[in-house]
Amino acid sequence: MEECRERRISIYAIHVPLDNFGLYSTSRSLTDALGIEIIEPFCEYRGSLAGVIGKTKCKTTGELNYLFSNTVDHQTKLYPYGDADIKDGKVAIVAGGGNDMDVLPAVAEKGVNTLITGITVNNERYAEVHQYEKVNRINILGGTHYSTEKFACIKMVDYFIHCGLSSEFISDLPCMEDI
Repeated sequence: MEECRERRISIYAIHVPLDNFGLYSTSRSLTDALGIEIIEPFCEYRGSLAGVIGKTKCKTTGELNYLFSNTVDHQTKLYPYGDADIKDGKVAIVAGGGNDMDVLPAVAEKGVNTLITGITVNNERYAEVHQYEKVNRINILGGTHYSTEKFACIKMVDYFIHCGLSSEFISDLPCMEDI
């Protein structure tokens, strides 16, 4: 922090506001990067809507996983808990840590059988989540927290430049243990 002060570098933390559905939101930005048509926002999170229901041209979870991997520039993880065919072409997208018991009932209520998110690791902490997905036949595609939210940060560069502020996206390495 001291070096940032000395170099007159401003730090602007906007993580939670970016989770709220809008032009620069994390889930919308990921949806746009995947070329998925937005149908509607969904999934209440901290008083706002953090997810997207979208329509994909991919017919199967295998096709979608291939697209997802190419979009985030690394191998993603598919947990095939439901039918390999994407039901009605609809998918749920909740960037970051959306593989969560607070999210899954909303996915199930929408009649969607495929969720794209960041953190999907199957360990003791997330055992209940994976059990719910298996019982409800919801396929999960994981791409790491960082890799699914970076598209919002990339979009924000244009926002800041439009405001007359110098801005640059500095990439990082994803935490592959997330998936």
